[in-house]
Amino acid sequence: MPKKTPTPKQPDKKFKKITLMIPCYNEEASIASVIDGIPLEKLKSQGFKIEVLVIDNNSKDKTAEIARSKGARVISELNQGKGNAIRTGFNNIPKDVDYVVMLDGDNTYKPAEILRLIEPLESGFADVIVGSRLEGQMTTHAMSRSHRLANWLFTFLTRFIYGANVTDTCTGYFAWTRKSIDILNGNIESKGFAIEAEMISKMARLKLRVYSVPITYAPRVGETHSKLSPFKDALKIIWMLIKNRRWKPKEKKGE
Repeated sequence: MPKKTPTPKQPDKKFKKITLMIPCYNEEASIASVIDGIPLEKLKSQGFKIEVLVIDNNSKDKTAEIARSKGARVISELNQGKGNAIRTGFNNIPKDVDYVVMLDGDNTYKPAEILRLIEPLESGFADVIVGSRLEGQMTTHAMSRSHRLANWLFTFLTRFIYGANVTDTCTGYFAWTRKSIDILNGNIESKGFAIEAEMISKMARLKLRVYSVPITYAPRVGETHSKLSPFKDALKIIWMLIKNRRWKPKEKKGE
């Protein structure tokens, strides 16, 4: 009986790499669900592999411990504030990553929708995609009427001042190409919740192609109240949008 010719070993498929960045403060009730919700097989079938990077922003609970148990890489940022956590995340993205996605750790955004944000980047249509809650599927009690009105105002100002094609200025769901992260990193300064408005306004000034896609938005898991201070943070966001209309990027070393 003739011997079977061995099947030649197929070369490993080259996957594009995504870093999923999750800034967290006291999210032990939800972080496991966020990580479990990542569509690993679907991403793999589309040619992507993903690393989860949790930035623990000085949590007082078991957020970091739970995230590590789920396979996430966890780094700490002791200086309180979402902006501080995001900057630390940007500075810890591996050099060989193709795309960066960011969402919150409270399970209000759905990791299952990651590919919806990646596809316009992969096709070359955009440099940055922001997930729009206001044009997406917002579940009951996910956002109060006052917060919705405030977000409409912030978005109107963003579109009016910057001509930006975005429909939700305060979203926490972003996707960037690696090149866009390199351009933006070093140019953001906010410590707190004005960070999203700062990023969007400065990305517009940096001439990055920023667009929105509709997403699902659900009520918070864990603490039921928003961490946003309605009046104080709203004023900071409006001021951020106004002052950045004349902002110019810093010259980077070596340029």
